[in-house]
Amino acid sequence: MENALIIFVRNAEKGKVKTRLAKDLGDEKTLQVYKFLLQYTRDIAISCNCSHFIFYSSYVHVNDVFDDDLFTKFVQEGADLGERMMNAFKKVFDLGCKKVCIIGSDCYELQAEILNEAFDKLATTDVVIGPASDGGYYLLGMKQLHADLFKPKDWSTSSVFDDTLTSLTNARLTYIELPVLNDIDTMEDLLETNILTHLKEDDSEEQT
Repeated sequence: MENALIIFVRNAEKGKVKTRLAKDLGDEKTLQVYKFLLQYTRDIAISCNCSHFIFYSSYVHVNDVFDDDLFTKFVQEGADLGERMMNAFKKVFDLGCKKVCIIGSDCYELQAEILNEAFDKLATTDVVIGPASDGGYYLLGMKQLHADLFKPKDWSTSSVFDDTLTSLTNARLTYIELPVLNDIDTMEDLLETNILTHLKEDDSEEQT
């Protein structure tokens, strides 16, 4: 298929996901939140007309929330986040995909419509990028590999989005920005959503 969506995820293990959130919420509840976000990300991904690729942080998880018949699965490779993303893009482009977007699994505001919009906009620009409110980005899309965008940066800091725009300008690439969305990294981020309410409802259903 011409369009491809890469999803970067951490393997869902207690104490190894959303460590900033876990400081306030605890490891067990944080893992529940993360699994909820994985399910949400899966649901919007399969609503998007594209091929789907999951890149796990440590090992391929068979028969998890990401159906093996719908998602092609790999392990992330590289010394830092930039190198891991670059290698993922390269792998998917090498498979013959023409438009490739990458997302994570912690943006509860992301909708399938925005994913489709990103692919549509790649018809008229080199790169699409979705700024996150914390200074990073929740989506990056392109039609060919632009390695300069993945050169060493202070990944997971508030300067990533601006640094990436500088890289785009220096490389003389055209780009379109998507709407600003909020990632869930902290307790404050989480409390701005209805996720905890959903989890309480799920707990109540299990107890009845």
